[in-house]
Formats: sequence, structure tokens, C-alpha cells
Amino acid sequence: MMAPFNNSSPQRSSGFTLVELLLAITLMSILLGLTYTGLRAATRSSQRGELLLAAGGELRASHQFIRRQLNQMLPLPYAVTEDAEELRVVFEGDARRIQYVAPMPGYLGAGGPQVQLIEIVNADDGELLIQFSHALLQGFEESRLMDRDPVVLLEGVSSAGFEFLTKDEEGELIGWTANWDQENTLPVAVRLDLEFTEELNMQWPDLAAGVRVDASSLRAGGGVSGAAIYQQSIQDLIKVKNQDES
Repeated sequence: MMAPFNNSSPQRSSGFTLVELLLAITLMSILLGLTYTGLRAATRSSQRGELLLAAGGELRASHQFIRRQLNQMLPLPYAVTEDAEELRVVFEGDARRIQYVAPMPGYLGAGGPQVQLIEIVNADDGELLIQFSHALLQGFEESRLMDRDPVVLLEGVSSAGFEFLTKDEEGELIGWTANWDQENTLPVAVRLDLEFTEELNMQWPDLAAGVRVDASSLRAGGGVSGAAIYQQSIQDLIKVKNQDES
């Protein structure tokens, strides 16, 4: 004989237990954490890639600019005050700085040849900077190089130095030197050795720019008058400007 059905027998209630909810929340937290970590890593990688691309563009632009300016150096003297005495100097240089006369690119402004200064300076974070200053040759005074803030060409530099190639009196190349003591003469070439910090992971292309002026006419007042060179440089600037406008 069958037992009668008892409506009062206990039944399993539907839904999740507290343990199941805790497990679900834990798994969701782990998945969200992994997703956030992946997105953060991808964002950092993308930002670093953009920074490296921008730094690479600045490196190429600065390399081309420095080479162009050194190629166009002119044997034009400018005034320098030393021990209360005014000297006429064509080129100054040591391992940390060079100062010379050259025309500026047309897109940066005309006005004739300008005294230009490229120097290696210490940054606040212990690294080095390559910066550029310039002032008009006409009526030049050393203080005019400080009239405006210098243009920073390169950052994140760990080591850098200039070297100069010269000849002896017989026209034979002597070699490279880190100090230039012939202030009334242009060097045959100027080299800039440079290394970046490990964080940037970039390599500086070799830069050894030769001066385009004939070495026999590099001495101030020797064979080629300053006025004639100045007039020729002005004509060159006008010609370049007319070509750009056409």
C-alpha cells in the first residue's frame, strides 16, 4: 500500500548560496584585475612607442640642423671682450661649446649672417642638454646671445663632446682635438660625439661636418676680405629666399 503524499516535507529552495556568491565575486574580481593590468600595459607600451617616435623625429631634425649650420660656417669675425680688451674672433670651440658665424635657414628668419652658439649644458636631472642660441652679426655683442631663451635641440643625453680637425702650416691634416686655440681660423671640420641615456634607447648618427669654405681662405683678413664674404652671404640668402617664394 502506498504511503500518503505529505505536503509538509522540506523542499530545496531556488537561488545561490552565500558561498557561491562569494566565489562568483572573487572570480569576477580576478578577471577584472587581469583585464585592467593588460589594458594598462598596452597603454604604457603605446605611449612609450609614441615618445620614441617623437624623440626619433627630434633626433633627425637636430642632426640635420647642426650639420647644415656647421657646413655653412663663414670666416667672418665678431667682437669678443676678454680682459677688458675687444678681440675679433672667427671661431671659438672646446669640448662643451662652439661659437661661429653662419646664415640662418630662411624659415627661421633672414637678416644676414648670425653669430651662433651650440653648447652642452647640465640639466636639472643630472642629464645633458644640447642647446642653440643666435644673434645678428651686425652690431653683435655677447650679451645679445642671452636676449632670448636658448632653443633646446636634444634632451636625455648621457655624454657629449665636440672635436675639431685642423691642418698644419704645410696643409697636412694634424688630427682631431677637443680644444681650438686658433680663434682667427675656422677648423677644417667639426665633430659632435653624443650618447643618449639607456631609457631613450637611441643612437646618434656620426656627425663630422666639413666647412665648405676653402681652407686657404679661412683666416680672418687673409686673402678674402670680410666685406666681400659678407656681401656674398647676403646675396646667397636673397637667392635662397627668392627660390623659396617661387
